[in-house]
Amino acid sequence: MLDFKIGATGAQKLVPTQTPIDPRRTSDTATNQKIPRVEVYWHAVTYKTVAVYIILAAAIIFGVLYVISPNLYQNTIKKISTAIDNSDSEAVAASQTQAKFVNLDGKVLVKKVSSVQWVQADFHTTLDKGDLVQTGPEGVARITFGDRTSYTVKPDTLITVEENSMGSNKPTSVAVHINTGSVDLATPNWASPDSKAAVTFEDSTAQLASNSRAAVKADPETKESEVVMARGTAEVQRGAERIELAQFQKATLPKDGRITKTDVLAPPEPLQPLNLAPIIGENPKQTSIHFEWKPVQDAVSYTIRISTTTMFTKAVKQATVSGTGTDITGLDPGDYFWNVVATDAKKQSSEVSDTFKFTLVQQGKTQEMVLEIQDTQLHGHVAEIIGHTEPGAAIIVNGQTVPNIGADGSFRYFTDPLTPGEHTIVVIGQNRRGGTNKQQVSIVIPR
Repeated sequence: MLDFKIGATGAQKLVPTQTPIDPRRTSDTATNQKIPRVEVYWHAVTYKTVAVYIILAAAIIFGVLYVISPNLYQNTIKKISTAIDNSDSEAVAASQTQAKFVNLDGKVLVKKVSSVQWVQADFHTTLDKGDLVQTGPEGVARITFGDRTSYTVKPDTLITVEENSMGSNKPTSVAVHINTGSVDLATPNWASPDSKAAVTFEDSTAQLASNSRAAVKADPETKESEVVMARGTAEVQRGAERIELAQFQKATLPKDGRITKTDVLAPPEPLQPLNLAPIIGENPKQTSIHFEWKPVQDAVSYTIRISTTTMFTKAVKQATVSGTGTDITGLDPGDYFWNVVATDAKKQSSEVSDTFKFTLVQQGKTQEMVLEIQDTQLHGHVAEIIGHTEPGAAIIVNGQTVPNIGADGSFRYFTDPLTPGEHTIVVIGQNRRGGTNKQQVSIVIPR
């Protein structure tokens, strides 16, 4: 209904009003009055549909671009591919330059430079400059840097990653600082002669050359340290003092006094069991295993250690003998690692020898495997061994792993140059079921 007001200026239209609806008469007036209402409609679109539309739109754009300007199309595609490749390359490069754990045993903690918390290390942990690594009483860790330099952190040791420079096509530089404890350092054959690897301790630095190995110890209580070279050369510096160390030499750095250099015993060279060789026995517990190594000048005794771990945190057997060999029994079937240390009359010990691995296997019909030596051929002083085994088996010839075994089990192996005379070639195999076999053949190298 409309209301009008009559005044001096004429009729004026007032704001329209609507008479309230009586609830009791709703049913009567519903047919005569239309109540305003709002209706909302929608359509659901999934993420998959959106993605399809985006792909179609991109395809249309690139299609039009290709028709209008092929050169611009090619340049655009090239830029996108380059951006993706660069992103992937940067990610790979970053992962290759970071230091990583390759062996962990016992309690090993890490505190990142950007964190205040210590966390248990694992094989996914990467290390950067400023990070701390701490090992427990039975903890050992081996850390490898991008240039293949490795640091073995011994028990009860605290180190800081001091440097990790891995510039592309530039000399590398890595270093760790020993706050307390001991570290073994090994360097590879670097591509650049200017690459560096070092260990710092107290106010001193030991810098190793390419293809070198050393053991560094630092005692924060006595303020005394030592560096022992097992291979290659190193330079030890403290303030203005500087000395060169060669293989089997030791530098002693006392708290008061100058650095001294002395000769040390050479580590023994393991002979048998051959590295990676399986040993077969009807009753492993009663099987006598013969261990042998080369003699060391001035050594009066040798200590052999056998462990189930590469880091030797748990020795299952240990024996000190005066000769260069011993027989040991009482081992369960499984994988074992062994090494030897020499000791002289002054009770001074050598560094640990290279570590060899062997597998003790119980002999049985279910463990038999196929291993045949089909032919041998001489190529000068090199012998070629031709044979056949089971697909997937592992073969060792004179302690060296055969790298390529065909899908049908066939293999060929070329030995290292042999000296003139008669040689016995020992071939040992092991299949996936744990079965083993051993064959040997005699070869005469003409003079």
